Amino acid sequence: MSDTELEALVSMSCDERYDYSVGEIVDQKELWILVNGDNQFLKLYAEDEDFEYVPVWPTEALARNYAKDESELQPKGITLPIFLKKWVTGLQNDGLELGIFPAPDGTVWITDVHEFKQDLQDEMSNF
Repeated sequence: MSDTELEALVSMSCDERYDYSVGEIVDQKELWILVNGDNQFLKLYAEDEDFEYVPVWPTEALARNYAKDESELQPKGITLPIFLKKWVTGLQNDGLELGIFPAPDGTVWITDVHEFKQDLQDEMSNF
């Protein structure tokens, strides 16, 4: 992914990034999270609304770009089938939301895990 493409994607609105993410994740059959050296995934805390969420990205390049100033964080891919079968239940049980394609400026689309799963399944039914 070129720097120009990366900048164009990051500068989209939250709504546009969400729609792009759903399509790209279904197309590539993979989504990306950030993990530390102990393979623990990144969770962020939304102070204003008092909840935690797991940020996810549709490509490795976008996840890497977000973490470019955090040397201890590395992108990790999760296949779509594994996400749908294991992660959805685990995240729900842990009371975590999802932050879809956070941008470096801090904007992010927060969604319930099951709503995101439904949007992915709806997109898959279009194929």
